[in-house]
Amino acid sequence: MNLPRSSYYYRPKSSEDSPEGQALIDRMEGIAEEFPRYGYRKVTAQLRREGLLVNHKKIQRIMRERGLGVKRRHRFVKTTDSDHPYPIYPNLIKHQAVTGINQVWVADLTYIRITMAFVYLAVILDLYSRKAIGYGLSNRIDTDLSLTALQMALQGRNPPAGVIHHSDRGVQYAAHEYIDVLRAYQFRISMSRKGNPYDNAVVESFMKTLKTEEVYLWEYQSMADVQRRLPYFIEDLYNQKRLHASLGYIPPVEYEAMLVPETLNHPCPTLT
Repeated sequence: MNLPRSSYYYRPKSSEDSPEGQALIDRMEGIAEEFPRYGYRKVTAQLRREGLLVNHKKIQRIMRERGLGVKRRHRFVKTTDSDHPYPIYPNLIKHQAVTGINQVWVADLTYIRITMAFVYLAVILDLYSRKAIGYGLSNRIDTDLSLTALQMALQGRNPPAGVIHHSDRGVQYAAHEYIDVLRAYQFRISMSRKGNPYDNAVVESFMKTLKTEEVYLWEYQSMADVQRRLPYFIEDLYNQKRLHASLGYIPPVEYEAMLVPETLNHPCPTLT
């Protein structure tokens, strides 16, 4: 056909081969390293927040080609012990409309594996903003652990009377010591139905995020390792930077700043 050999073998360069394209890929890899559980929608949202005009289909393709997709999840271990003599309270949030902060707090706890042992984390979220407002770590999964998270939340929020406190039916939340504090601050006490994780889905989702984006990526050797890493993840990454689809791809602290006075928008104290 009298075509030059160079014309036959010519292939147009991809836009990703340009300096701008490589810069985009580098930034995507940086986001994926910081937030390994981000799918293409959240990566796209973060890039747009940074002023980049990107198409979600292109981001999805690049992430698939470069293996930047969501990693496989691990199994989760049950930590709720509802076989106890304490009273059980009805679920108050099943049909509750939440329109602002300090209306519903949700609480839960989980385990974190370290070398030859476990440590345990208790956390409290504000249901409206998804912000982690209280947390505690311990070598024991007991009422003192759940109280540590509660006291942190109380000190940081100074809640009004009538806030709903929702948890599972575990002994750590049903024990007299915990209930007495809730009553002293005039909380309305709410508990999930037996064996129904969907009743506390938001805090369950937080625990899964914590495991897949932090715990499974670090080989914790000791309690000291957990105490160094977890406050950073909760306060700096989850509360301050991580985009939440349910909030319109905005981090919890930024979301609260749009809704409440600045005096209510301060980070939780660091674990000691």
